[in-house]
Amino acid sequence: MLNTWFQSILVNETAATFSLGTFLACTAASLVLGLAAAVIYMYRNTYTKGFVVTLVLMPAIVQMVIMLVNGNLGTGVAVMGAFSLVRFRSVPGTAKEISSIFLAMAVGLATGMGYIGIAALFVVVIGAVNTIFTVSRFGEKHTQERALRITIPESLDYTEVFDEIFEKYLKRWELIQVKTTNMGSLFRLEYQVVLKEQKDEKRLIDAIRCRNGNLEILSSRAAIVREEL
Repeated sequence: MLNTWFQSILVNETAATFSLGTFLACTAASLVLGLAAAVIYMYRNTYTKGFVVTLVLMPAIVQMVIMLVNGNLGTGVAVMGAFSLVRFRSVPGTAKEISSIFLAMAVGLATGMGYIGIAALFVVVIGAVNTIFTVSRFGEKHTQERALRITIPESLDYTEVFDEIFEKYLKRWELIQVKTTNMGSLFRLEYQVVLKEQKDEKRLIDAIRCRNGNLEILSSRAAIVREEL
């Protein structure tokens, strides 16, 4: 009796008809595989929380579309036309925006075919999973990553002068940019660094001040990468 609530109210016989158990099993599999894909992408890669959460949710969203159009040529053509309405212009949307568009399209297809119960359950399932990932710390970076800018006189060789200090206070560091300033009398070095401990930041700055002649030093948050697909 419960399964009849999840059938189309517009058609009596269709190849796209499926039971509640089948729907839940496919959705669970999609979420698990999406999570695996996200974990694989996160391994030694630069990522944002919005992007990896989108990787988890996208298979379930696409699965919903495929289950609805399976075996129905007319619906498949309609889906192709609906997807062609989405345009990725010069300013792409964020990962969350794009996943929301696909979610809305999947729900629209479900309700358009009469699967109102399935559409409602799908929104509840995806909404709950998305909320859990949003409020949890999944996908967040836990490293003490900072942007470090150091000004030194032109007479100072910057290639190895700070290595001893960096080895003491940093897990890793990378020289991103070297720029001359003050009519070429000064160099401005920009590093991407990861602190061993957050409390070491002041000690790091004090040690660098002794090497660069007490010139300007700036430590700030690392630049945030915009969440795009």
